[in-house]
Amino acid sequence: MLRFLESMQFMLFVFFTAAYAYQIVYLFVGLIGKGRGGRENAKLHRYAAVVAARNESAVIANLIRTLKEQNYPSELLDIYVIADNCTDNTAQISRQAGAYVYERFNKVQVGKGYALEYLFHHIFEDKGETAYDGFFVFDADNIVDRDFVREMNKMFDTGEYTALTSYRNSQNFCANWISAGYALWFLRESRFLNRPRTQLGVNCAVSGTGFLVSAQAVREDAGWPYHLLTEDIQFSVHEILQGRKVAFAPDAVLYDEQPTTFRQSWRQRMRWSQGYLQVFRDYGARLLRGIFRGSFSCFDMSMAIMPAFVLSTVSILVNLTLGVVGALAGDNLLVAFESVGQMLLNMYLTLLVLGGITTITEWKNI
Repeated sequence: MLRFLESMQFMLFVFFTAAYAYQIVYLFVGLIGKGRGGRENAKLHRYAAVVAARNESAVIANLIRTLKEQNYPSELLDIYVIADNCTDNTAQISRQAGAYVYERFNKVQVGKGYALEYLFHHIFEDKGETAYDGFFVFDADNIVDRDFVREMNKMFDTGEYTALTSYRNSQNFCANWISAGYALWFLRESRFLNRPRTQLGVNCAVSGTGFLVSAQAVREDAGWPYHLLTEDIQFSVHEILQGRKVAFAPDAVLYDEQPTTFRQSWRQRMRWSQGYLQVFRDYGARLLRGIFRGSFSCFDMSMAIMPAFVLSTVSILVNLTLGVVGALAGDNLLVAFESVGQMLLNMYLTLLVLGGITTITEWKNI
């Protein structure tokens, strides 16, 4: 039993290492590469910023203010808020701040995806399908750098990309260790995942907020038909499978609000985990076919939506199950716990090193 346990653990280790080894290349590209920029003499496109908000009266005016203060012609940027099932005065505050506001009350079709679909439908109906070249998507608790729209426009004007994601920084890095951990995770995603992806021609994944999607893509998709728990990842996977390009604009900076309690973090990560599994359930077969056709973007996205914690969970279950069986057969149960402990220690050390590298390289942005 002991030999079988060790063999299973070794096979899981080999599979895990092989599946994620490519991210070492991303790490080196992120360290030495400068990132891909856009056109300095870019045409100024017309955009709409859209925000799905539910009871966000405390923060939404700050986002609207930073969008109003953009270093970009105000007549080329409209702001829309969908006040979704609100019980506070989010709609009133948004109107006073200068946004176009729609209100939605639907207790059956609940979620950001449904709210955005409703909003896009009404924008097209009221303004026409060709009123805007692209749509920015934000969460209500965001604020943006003054040059955010201008930097995104430089990349968008190249005509190469259907969607763009931004540099996701944090408003509350120093609140506590939980918010700092989240902030480092998103800084690492920007510097050592999305920047190398764009440099190497691999598709990026948008991360829920601070992204731009072309109006043409929204029209072709008949709105926003992405309603899973992680609708941003669902959208990203759909773009890859449609042969569209999603890239990273390194100089477009968004500031996000991170969780500060373990309870908030647990709920959010459980939601993400469930959403990843939903996406893999619905798109996994097509991603696998894309891998066999030679699409590295499909492979990369498969690793993103079937993340390391799944393999880790499988490893823990295998070790504990075999350990219990072995103990019943007379083997030492401590062997299983030692194996699990070693695996968790290795994971922690890996994340600690990545966090340290990110802290050093991105220190000026923290």
